[in-house]
Amino acid sequence: MAKGKKVKRIGILTGGGDCPGLNAVIRGVAKPAHDNGLSVLGILDGFEGLVEGRGRELYNKDVSGILAQGGTILGSSNKGDPFHWPEEVDGKIKIVDRSAQAIRNYEAWDLDAIIAIGGDGTMHISKQLADMGMNVVGVPKTIDNDLEATDVTFGHDSAVFVVTEAIDRLHTTASSHHRVMVIETMGRYAGWIALHGGIAGGADILLLPEFPFDWEKVYDKVLHRHMMGKRFSIVCVAEGAKPQDGEIVVRAKDKKRTDPIQLGGIGELVAKKITDNTGLETRYTILGHLQRGGSPTPYDRILSTKFGTYAINLAIKRKFGRMAALKGSEIVSVRIEDAIAKQKVVTADNQDVQAALAVGISFGVENLE
Repeated sequence: MAKGKKVKRIGILTGGGDCPGLNAVIRGVAKPAHDNGLSVLGILDGFEGLVEGRGRELYNKDVSGILAQGGTILGSSNKGDPFHWPEEVDGKIKIVDRSAQAIRNYEAWDLDAIIAIGGDGTMHISKQLADMGMNVVGVPKTIDNDLEATDVTFGHDSAVFVVTEAIDRLHTTASSHHRVMVIETMGRYAGWIALHGGIAGGADILLLPEFPFDWEKVYDKVLHRHMMGKRFSIVCVAEGAKPQDGEIVVRAKDKKRTDPIQLGGIGELVAKKITDNTGLETRYTILGHLQRGGSPTPYDRILSTKFGTYAINLAIKRKFGRMAALKGSEIVSVRIEDAIAKQKVVTADNQDVQAALAVGISFGVENLE
């Protein structure tokens, strides 16, 4: 980890959940790296591979033809936090710190830097490893689009495309059977996927984590549409949404993860409550991991490529502890610590929210604040 040493060898890992565009970033990093005479180690399964010492050399043939391929050729994991490592002791899970082992493997591989591709969790881990002396460059990935330091994260556009197409399809079956259709999206504690997918798909109600909703306002909206001769309604609800008098719906808890809470089930609850309180036939659909899978959209392919090529340039110039970020139409770098300072969430004054309100979309509340 000597200061000023010319960068000759880099590692690359994909942390957290998978999403479309990861392979495009890997390609965007590896091709320029090889052209500049660097060797590239692909670290397998995110930070798990860094702790367990699992990796493989990446050559041009390995990154050829992967631009449009979904997922990640390196594998990923959201349970590999070196500072929150689960070990089984006497049949019980014990959480230990394995960060020192991660550093030892980094040094044993003779790496000059690691390019870490991931979301909020990955960037937090990257900052901690950087504080221990590891040279890290970050690339922002999350379908949730909840990193404050970048206008957009790659993967988000692809997820929104899936939601939009799903709502388009639900429109036809909802109108045929005169039903209320509820569609549950991912996003955890940020409502960007539901907001953008709901607007693009023409949803009638959007329920987001940022705006706890009033059940009566939801009932009023679908009943009003029914009375006006619009015999179906589309409700797009983010998995982290909750009613004003309730809590988020938790599907399960996994203590092996840094954030043990697994959300899911609010869509089913909303559908049941609408049926019970309005008498309108209601069905629900949970998109789940469909939003993470498949090929990236053209926008995400371009953004991922720009992120990857920018990140390797940062590494070559030894600008460590920074993350590539989109500002306007340009890629810039920001400090990783600034990127994770706060979560980017939907606000009432957001232009997308205001546009939704202007075309009659309800957020299930009297007034947005």
